[in-house]
Amino acid sequence: MNSKGTTVRIVLPLAAAAAVCTIVVASAASDHSSSRTAPKAVSGQPAAAPPAKADVGDPNDPASWRLPIEAYVQAPSALRTLTNVRDDMMDECMSEAGFDNWKPAPDLPNLDGTSFTDGRYGIENADQVAKWGYHHDPALMQAYNDAMSEGAVDETGAPDEQVRQCSDQAGQAGAPVAQSNPLVEQIDIEGYKTSLTEPAVKDQFAKWSACMKAKGYNYAAPPDAQEDPAFNDPETITPQEIATAKDDLACRNQSPVAKTWFDTEVKLQQAAIAKNQEALNATRTANQAQAAKAAKLAQTR
Repeated sequence: MNSKGTTVRIVLPLAAAAAVCTIVVASAASDHSSSRTAPKAVSGQPAAAPPAKADVGDPNDPASWRLPIEAYVQAPSALRTLTNVRDDMMDECMSEAGFDNWKPAPDLPNLDGTSFTDGRYGIENADQVAKWGYHHDPALMQAYNDAMSEGAVDETGAPDEQVRQCSDQAGQAGAPVAQSNPLVEQIDIEGYKTSLTEPAVKDQFAKWSACMKAKGYNYAAPPDAQEDPAFNDPETITPQEIATAKDDLACRNQSPVAKTWFDTEVKLQQAAIAKNQEALNATRTANQAQAAKAAKLAQTR
């Protein structure tokens, strides 16, 4: 995942584990979980939150799989609403301060896939691999870089102090900056890192490595191929890269690398969630309250 302004290749979550976008990029599961009917309280006790579950939409499409931690990520619809409301408030404040041409930074094209798990376990789309190897779609990357450049240039000459003042004003009005939750992010990142060392995953990596070795490669695990320095040039997609990625994907498909990896992460996340259930319940409640507030603010604009 990438939060920089430069052209990048697709990378696994571990390569950008510290990036806030790892967890802010929400999923459809968040919408689903936040719309569940709350369980009834029993004997005056607080109602227990429904347990976070994994979901496998299409067994052949990792992008449709849902990890348990996604139940505690803000819904994408609420994030979009909150961002739009905040941008409007900022724009009005800057205009009132005499900077009519000021405008919020444009939305960045999403480089992290269509869902939380899209690309999390490596390459998965044969058509894309055949065109771009391990790289992103060049057109998407160009749009991303253009948006970054546009957002970095403020032609009004507005002082930073004025921008901060308007930002604070928007926050006080109820439109804070969308941020990740540290606990949710920690469970997401640590579960991913730990999964790489679990026996079931290491066994799948060994099978994948043997398959690749038979094709003439010397990689110990899928991330090694994807992060090969030979494919690091952000502007160049070589025939070698495409050939490697094709063989990589073929070896992934010989045994359940992605599914085993996913199932392992599910177990790790569920254990971590159980240990932090009370705090995560509070996070989910806060997400729902923020979503409701964002929707109310949007109605008044």
